[in-house]
Amino acid sequence: MLHDSPMRSDAPNPQPRADTPTTDMPDVGRRIRRLREERGLSLSELARRAGIGKATLSGLENGTRNPTLETLWAVTAQLGVPLAAAVGTGPVAHGAAVQGVLLEVFEEEGATYELYRLVVPAGTSQTSPAHPEGVTEHLTVFTGTLRAGPAGAPLLAGPGEHVSWRSDVPHTYAAGDQDVHAGLLIRYPRRP
Repeated sequence: MLHDSPMRSDAPNPQPRADTPTTDMPDVGRRIRRLREERGLSLSELARRAGIGKATLSGLENGTRNPTLETLWAVTAQLGVPLAAAVGTGPVAHGAAVQGVLLEVFEEEGATYELYRLVVPAGTSQTSPAHPEGVTEHLTVFTGTLRAGPAGAPLLAGPGEHVSWRSDVPHTYAAGDQDVHAGLLIRYPRRP
């Protein structure tokens, strides 16, 4: 499926801010609460498994906290669902460095895929928590140079280059001396 809004290098590049909402927090919170309750997990248990504070998770579920992308990934990983199950499609999500827009979620037999447009501002980096077992990331750089992949052994990609890695370990994204624009495809294998 083609979109009328291709990745553009001349698009505005807002810098991430700690007080910028990641997405529509009340909707995200309701989705996370529903997913948690469907799995029979208490607030305390999910917070413990995700490695975040109970107050942080409570604020997220109530729509009063603006979580980072890393927090959302940690929570959804413990729920065993793709990030899109919590955030829906379209909103800008901010991590410590990575700014992502979820463009599409699609499924095929055995896997769910999320396609993101990413911007990583020059000189910034972040380490993301491990996804569930078997999740892989496939990144194509359009502009800039990015080190991405397992935190202990990131791969280097420049314009037009592609890198892939298993992201069921902590993984990093680090921009060189110019902003990076990239496409990221995350593949989540379906659990039986």
